[in-house]
Amino acid sequence: MKKILLLAFLFLSVSIVAQKYYTKTGKTQFKASVEAFEPVEASNNSTTAIINTASGEIASLLFVKAFNFRVALMQEHFNENYMDASKYPKATFKGTIVGFNLSEISDPKKYILNGKLTVRGIEKEIETFAVFSKKEDKLLMQASFEVQTADFKIKIPKIVRNKIAGTITISLAYEFIEKK
Repeated sequence: MKKILLLAFLFLSVSIVAQKYYTKTGKTQFKASVEAFEPVEASNNSTTAIINTASGEIASLLFVKAFNFRVALMQEHFNENYMDASKYPKATFKGTIVGFNLSEISDPKKYILNGKLTVRGIEKEIETFAVFSKKEDKLLMQASFEVQTADFKIKIPKIVRNKIAGTITISLAYEFIEKK
């Protein structure tokens, strides 16, 4: 009987340690606006992301063409001219939430998030803060960071260069559920 209880305990311990949370409806937004001109911003509500709560590893993937703009022409230029979405259809992030501990999140808690963002086939190291909180059975994450268009070899034509910021603010709002 003791052996059965010990095996059951070990099985439960391993499954708890390997706990993962995921989303397929994460919201990723970016803003590259310059004051006095039409806002250059878009939103993608279908980012897929997963967190291994035992290790703090996090990975996300989004399809570039899933960004929605208010102005259809901006969306067309974004996909065809700036992001080369046919050649580079996905953007990814793979990293770590430093010191992540799911049991410590009763109130919103800030962690360092670092890893590699890959856009247009180019990797860039990112380090920022992410705030995690719980809402019922969901794990919520909010973060933002800035990147430079030059970091990903995004060329902005001279004719619109003063209308699009060279520094882009990216905001993340993910609502994870436990993967069972």
